[in-house]
Amino acid sequence: MIQELKGFEEKRGETREEGMQLGTMKGRRSWLENKLQDETELGVSRQPYCLIVGGGQGGLGLGARLKRLGVPTLIVDKHERPGDAWRKRYKSLCLHDAVWYDHMPYFSFPDHWPVYSPKDKIGDWLEMYAKVMELNVWSSTECQKAHYDEAAQDWVVTVDRDGEKVTLRPKQLVLATGMSGMPNVPCYPGADLFTGKQHHSSQHRGGEGYAGLKCVVVGSNNSAHDICADLWEHGAEVTMIQRSSTCVVPLSTLRELGKSGPYSEAALKAGIDVNKADLIVGSTPYRIIHQLHAPVAQRIQKQDAAFYDSLRAVGFNLDFGEDDTGIGMKYLRRGSGYYIDVGGSALIAERQIALKNGEVVEIKQRSVVLSDGSEVGADLIVYATGYGSMNGWAAELISQEVADKVGKCWGLGSGTANDPGPWEGELRNMWKPTAQEGLWFHGGNLAQSRHYSLYLAVQLKARMEGLATPVYGRGPVHHIN
Repeated sequence: MIQELKGFEEKRGETREEGMQLGTMKGRRSWLENKLQDETELGVSRQPYCLIVGGGQGGLGLGARLKRLGVPTLIVDKHERPGDAWRKRYKSLCLHDAVWYDHMPYFSFPDHWPVYSPKDKIGDWLEMYAKVMELNVWSSTECQKAHYDEAAQDWVVTVDRDGEKVTLRPKQLVLATGMSGMPNVPCYPGADLFTGKQHHSSQHRGGEGYAGLKCVVVGSNNSAHDICADLWEHGAEVTMIQRSSTCVVPLSTLRELGKSGPYSEAALKAGIDVNKADLIVGSTPYRIIHQLHAPVAQRIQKQDAAFYDSLRAVGFNLDFGEDDTGIGMKYLRRGSGYYIDVGGSALIAERQIALKNGEVVEIKQRSVVLSDGSEVGADLIVYATGYGSMNGWAAELISQEVADKVGKCWGLGSGTANDPGPWEGELRNMWKPTAQEGLWFHGGNLAQSRHYSLYLAVQLKARMEGLATPVYGRGPVHHIN
């Protein structure tokens, strides 16, 4: 795995900047003056080489790596402050990955940081990160349209910067909008006649104000469980609609299994820091990784048999992947279809949260009708129905033609549900050249964003320096969404 470009290494250690100029000189400019000048010029009188759309952990981490490599980079984000994409999610949201796994590039969490980070804490950390890493971030800036200028070999990107239209001309365009695309909002017959409130889970802020009301959550994965539990805690009458089976693993079980893994206190004591852990995990070929996950999934099913029996007893449909490889492979193959249990499962097993199985066939003025003919009263409907592929953002910002040209993002081509074959060998279109010149996708969880931002940054730096960058082994596009 490439770590750096010889002759274009990051300035660090003995090669770090001095930070001051020795001697005396007239017209000396301070660090702050130089920083403000750079912020004022980039995107206005001087164009960025790379434009990153999205200022979450992915965009900021990649921006930090490009900054260290001397690549002029601008990050645009529609939110008012870095970290707002986290702050604006539902109140109970916490990371389900442990702290040892979630560090940002160059900047690990302090050793008192909680094992599982609340969303607002992550939001504040990202805002701090953008500041101390001196990243050029345009907040309150929405990317409206982009197209590739074949003659000039650059992008023409129109953004709305706090009410002002600005045209940018980067050579490279990175969509760092997460690992998912546009929200999937189902179009059920009668939805327009519903007199209560209805919204996608991405728009749900919390359970306040729903005490005593009938709340229906369509979906049974992570967000669905978290939102159901939050509504229940606020005194709502909650029903979950499970449309298909779900892989569930207790967080406590994952925590116990992870104690001896490469991202852990034990690993740190053995001299394995986060960068070494990334190499260990990243060096395992995707072709065989399911063979490592299968025995772990089988162990979890035996260890937590009573837990799973309690869910089956109330009619909850469980699965562990089509080939019984568990939650990790579901994540890599489709990025959905699972729940890391932090308490919601007990509420379902104890019938504190009602459970209905089947598909929604109709929405009435104040109820939801299911495929078995049953009807559930509703004052609120939350569609925890997931997201599309990341190339949906390309369709929205560039064109459907370009989105189809690059094809589906994420997944391995395993031939399992939502991950159609043929075999791709690595995650589709992620962190590598796509079929569209100058267009890149960057996303994933915090660990993937940290690790693979290194390889993406090096590829972008090589192109900026005019180094030969032949692309090997890129196969045809088999699926467009």
